[in-house]
Amino acid sequence: MQIPTIAQAAALIAARRLSPVELVQQCLDRITRLDGALHSFITVTPERALSDARAAEQRMMSGSLRGQLDGIPIAHKDVIATRGIRTTAHSRLLKDWVPDSDAEVVDLLDQAGTAMLGKLATHEFAWGGPPLDLPWPPARNPWDTARFSSGSSSGTAVAIAAGLVLGGTGTDTAGSIRAPSALCGITGIKPTYGLCSKRGVLPLAPSLDHVGPMAWSVADCALLLRAMVNADTAAHPLSDYSAGLGKSIRGLRIGVASRWHEKEHEVTPAVHGGIQLALDIWRSQGAQVMPVELPSLHDYQAASVLMMASEAFAQHAPDLRTRFNEYGRLLRSRLALGALLQSDDLMLARRLREQLLRQTLQAMTEVDVLVTAGAASEAPRMEEVPEWGDLKRPGFYHPFNLTGWPAISVCSGYGEGGLPVAVQIAARPHQESLLFQVAEAFERSAALRDHRPTIVASLTYGATQRHNFTDVYAKDGSLPVPGRLT
Repeated sequence: MQIPTIAQAAALIAARRLSPVELVQQCLDRITRLDGALHSFITVTPERALSDARAAEQRMMSGSLRGQLDGIPIAHKDVIATRGIRTTAHSRLLKDWVPDSDAEVVDLLDQAGTAMLGKLATHEFAWGGPPLDLPWPPARNPWDTARFSSGSSSGTAVAIAAGLVLGGTGTDTAGSIRAPSALCGITGIKPTYGLCSKRGVLPLAPSLDHVGPMAWSVADCALLLRAMVNADTAAHPLSDYSAGLGKSIRGLRIGVASRWHEKEHEVTPAVHGGIQLALDIWRSQGAQVMPVELPSLHDYQAASVLMMASEAFAQHAPDLRTRFNEYGRLLRSRLALGALLQSDDLMLARRLREQLLRQTLQAMTEVDVLVTAGAASEAPRMEEVPEWGDLKRPGFYHPFNLTGWPAISVCSGYGEGGLPVAVQIAARPHQESLLFQVAEAFERSAALRDHRPTIVASLTYGATQRHNFTDVYAKDGSLPVPGRLT
């Protein structure tokens, strides 16, 4: 059977043409067959998945389906608590932790009828990755298992791209939903800050942390997001996030942050081509495309990194004092950055954040959405991954964690070696429905969603290889972090 999207599977289940039990079993069979090369799962829960599927099938047969997610196989990033199922954060520190309650987003998706297949690989505590010295290996990119799948919601992106699940959850503090979505060729949205509850989600930097859905298509992400928002506690009126799908975008104003991806962090030809393809399609659909001047990516990076390092260190300080060597080497190094910061660094970073919020809002007064790169390049080989990632070069993700604005990553084509590239679209707070409308208009016309990876395990990057990580300092002895703000 061809791997269906959530929307396709939901239609078949509603018509009693697809058994939820058979769908889940097919996913479990693919996990057994393929995940030894991909390492996307930390814990597989076949009994739970089949029990959920049987309950969904009973509802299907009795005509009492709970909605379009009933019987849909999903899995959760392993920083999101699951009652009775271990939640490790991909770390030795929590390798045996079994929560006694579900995170709120897990509970909401359970209520929607999803079938949970297990817990997915991440970077240690959602920051230290790729994790090469921990009990579980890093998730491998299904388009080429010698390649990086990015982080930290890497396991979710890999499992979806490979068809092991149809959707899943991720978290995003500095791009951790959008970056793996871009490199693995799926769709991932970081919603407005606070739209999805963080209750039961292990924190990294609370003022920047977001929870959101990941799936193969834009429509699938819209279905997942609707279920992940608690109608009883939402601070903003809920939307039918699927309502705008298929509607015209004529007259919509699309701003392009060209300087970011053309000068400040130059992208590969394939990434640039994907952006141009999206802009050409939107123009052909009647949208207006215009340039937008925004603050420098370096300013967003400086504020974001200093806040993240400081807040992450505060979260882990007690364990760092008593269990320092149980952390992986990369996370130790990154957390140690926070110990070197002073209180005025954080204060000035927060002031810069407020300034950037005002400047971003002002720059967006003449446009409805903003477009830039989803990632700077196709997925690099594992041994070529920079030791400090976006601490060395500014990423396209920091601006929208810092502002709390929603942003979505959508596959925009294929580059070197057939590897996917992506475009990122952002909007003002609580404009998720608009993001889905614009993203789906491109996705529908570009027709890139019929192409799945052929998974072939690479033998060129052995499990014993390691990066030459340092604990705090870069190879030249300097700190790989922006200087103190003035």
